[in-house]
Amino acid sequence: MTDDVSTKELHLHLDPVGGIAGDMFCAAILDAFPEHLDGLRRTVSALGPPDGWSVDVEQCLQPICGRRFLVHLPIKPDLRHRTWGDIRNLLERADIGAGVRARAGTIFGRLAEAEADVHGSTPEEVLFHELGDWDSIIDIVAASYLIDQLHLVSASCGSLPLGGGTVQSLHGALPVPAPATLRLLRGFVWHDDGVDGERVTPTGAAIAASLVSSDRVGGELCAHGVGFGTRTLGAIPNCLRVMCFEAKPLQPLAEHLIELAFEVDDQTPEDLAQALERIRALDGVLDLHTLPVVGKAGRLSHGIRALLLPERLHNVAATCFRETATIGLRWHGVDRLALTRRALEIDVQGRQMEVKVVCRPDGDTAKVEARSLQGIEGLAERQHLRHVGQEIALSRKGSDE
Repeated sequence: MTDDVSTKELHLHLDPVGGIAGDMFCAAILDAFPEHLDGLRRTVSALGPPDGWSVDVEQCLQPICGRRFLVHLPIKPDLRHRTWGDIRNLLERADIGAGVRARAGTIFGRLAEAEADVHGSTPEEVLFHELGDWDSIIDIVAASYLIDQLHLVSASCGSLPLGGGTVQSLHGALPVPAPATLRLLRGFVWHDDGVDGERVTPTGAAIAASLVSSDRVGGELCAHGVGFGTRTLGAIPNCLRVMCFEAKPLQPLAEHLIELAFEVDDQTPEDLAQALERIRALDGVLDLHTLPVVGKAGRLSHGIRALLLPERLHNVAATCFRETATIGLRWHGVDRLALTRRALEIDVQGRQMEVKVVCRPDGDTAKVEARSLQGIEGLAERQHLRHVGQEIALSRKGSDE
């Protein structure tokens, strides 16, 4: 299922048909890249797991071909409740790659923050119960090793199955999705396919949250794999599919447009401002700005520049003559490159805000529209709302496209 991807920059897309768990992620990646199994075993061995441990991958047909990732541990597993500090010390002592250590630290760090938020504790004090067991530690470090080997430049995720019911934990019965899972996956898109049970585990959620950075999918498909979980979901395969695309540089949109220009020297600024707002609102006008110019006899004037679609030229020109005091217009064709952007409306602390998200080659950026901050008193408060709004917009993962 693989092509030679050793020299390619890859985008990884997660397709959670049955959900996401740590073992499903590892199985799917190893199905696509089985050559990494030996290195994975060496990395896990460096952690010092209990005697008698092993990691295996088995073929699975349910009803499509894939693999299942199996962690075998002694009959009496280590159930000691580890803290984030315990896990961090384990990772720092282990002879594993720096990239693996950093990725695993990020995943466990996100888990610690989520668990602390859910249980009213701090990341340093919160106890990992099931997540501190060796099977979870191995899943996360194995996933970190595989991610490090792929040299990913970006990753995306499809809609997540909601599941339902409850799941048993050392805290008792918890609703599905588990509270920590929801905390980790804020901004991801969900759907209800009618199948109950825990479909996305906290470990799977932490891996996805640490990995997903984009909502763009596409390019040349060079590898794919299927990883199965242990449950049977009936008509729906309990699998996670992964697809690796060769990442392509973001191509700006090339457009041929018209730049329309004229000057006004005998219209009051207040009236001209109203006229320009009407022109700016016209269909096909992409941008409009004014600049000060000096005309004949040293007379100050307003220079108007409008960027518009070619097919709207005559309608815009007629409106310029109707709304302003100009008696002549000029125009010429221009070419431009424009990055893809989208407009979002989000809730920030009970206030609706408009945000523009721009897709840049090195990652998306977001900017809160100035009109959304009108009426907010104080520079610090405006800066705070701007920062929070931009962070929320960038976490939406394309759900508003």
